[in-house]
Amino acid sequence: MTNAVERLEEVRAKIEHAARDANRADAVTLVAVSKTFDADAIRPVLDAGQRVFGENRVQEAQGKWPALRAAYPDLELHLIGPLQSNKAKEAVALFDVIETIDREKIAAELAKEMKRQGKHPRLYVQVNTGLEDQKAGIDPRETVAFVKRCRETHGLAIEGLMAIPPADENPGPHFALLEKLAREARVEKLSMGMSGDFETAIQFGATSVRVGSAIFGSR
Repeated sequence: MTNAVERLEEVRAKIEHAARDANRADAVTLVAVSKTFDADAIRPVLDAGQRVFGENRVQEAQGKWPALRAAYPDLELHLIGPLQSNKAKEAVALFDVIETIDREKIAAELAKEMKRQGKHPRLYVQVNTGLEDQKAGIDPRETVAFVKRCRETHGLAIEGLMAIPPADENPGPHFALLEKLAREARVEKLSMGMSGDFETAIQFGATSVRVGSAIFGSR
């Protein structure tokens, strides 16, 4: 039974190999998804040099990351789960990157909180490439216009797009769609690919991949 550190090294090697095959060496950031795992499970991965992590819920992240950040001040924390407008204040205070902007109300609340706190987390728009009713994210057909409104109306510096393809479909077309939308919206970052498909995502241009169970094990 391998431990999290050994699995981390395996994932890093696969990312390096996939990036090299795509002529994109050193172009992909690993976001280790630590949702549901406590600080004791995360520390060995931090000690192994991993510094970028993803969490789904603001409240859960508040319970474990302030103390970890005090011990590892160079870590980078991404919010990769849906954001409710009443959690914008906490999200801006805690996260370095917020990947899940998907509607006007969230954009407005984040803009207000960023101005109030004087903090500027990096921002991504989440796209619902599969148009799934149960999944967060903006309609692909509205993405370019929404990114423009985030910038021009709310003053938000959107740097990337994020997507989670439908679990029962080939992810390739969804990754290709996100890459196309990123070019049209003039954003440089693509957060796509998870434990089961991150190598494919890298082939389609992912600049970061969100890997949880392949590192930490099943939840």
